[in-house]
Amino acid sequence: MHANGSTGTWRRLFGTAAVAVAVILLSPVEAHAGPDVPVPPSDLISDDGEGAVSAADKDLVIKVRLAGLWEIPAGEMARQKSSDPRIRRIGREIAAQHEVLDTLDRAAARKLKVSLPNKPNSDQQRWLAEMRDADGADFDAVYIGRLRAAHGKIFPAIGTVRATTRNDTVRKLAQQANQFVATHLTLLESSGIVDFAGLQTSPNPAAPATTPPAIAANPVPAANTSALSGIMLPVAPVALLALAGGLAVGIFASQRFGGGRRRAYRRRW
Repeated sequence: MHANGSTGTWRRLFGTAAVAVAVILLSPVEAHAGPDVPVPPSDLISDDGEGAVSAADKDLVIKVRLAGLWEIPAGEMARQKSSDPRIRRIGREIAAQHEVLDTLDRAAARKLKVSLPNKPNSDQQRWLAEMRDADGADFDAVYIGRLRAAHGKIFPAIGTVRATTRNDTVRKLAQQANQFVATHLTLLESSGIVDFAGLQTSPNPAAPATTPPAIAANPVPAANTSALSGIMLPVAPVALLALAGGLAVGIFASQRFGGGRRRAYRRRW
């Protein structure tokens, strides 16, 4: 009688622990981003304008605005001038996404009191002129080439600001911009006409350091460094803790209650 009761208790306790582990393992962060339009995880990062704003932070806010000022009209030209349906779709998608990103950027600039430009810079105006003067396949090559090169340059800059800024509004904007730019890189490369050899105009990135950098005196709180939407959080350590906790409860319960049953069993017989 005692053996069967003890076995049943262990089965129930082990089953509870197993269920807890399964819930953890099968509950990663859900991916909300679609295949084309990124959905920034706005609920994971605060946006109070708190923290010092560096020159690099301000520069990023200005560059995001400048990107929209020339890539939106460039996308409109792609829709009108290209004979390739792929290029027309890419132009439409990138222009539409930059309108969303521009709205986010202007809101951040108001909060941070950063003055924004209202027209493209001289290089961007020249690129737009090149597109206006080109037709057919020549236009496609200029459009894809100019945008792919520009996105490739700003992508690492966004990552640097995201990793180093002390301001939560800049941090959020950098994460949003990073998701948009990554999507745009993929869209542009889906054209099949990116000249990757022509993009290799700068030295390769430096090899990673053999030792990790020193931690800053005021590191970013863990709550502000959550994983991006769609990336599964590490769960193995948590699962092991849950399993260990369940087993500990089982051992305690077995010793506490099983011992009592054994004593009662002896007194009865």
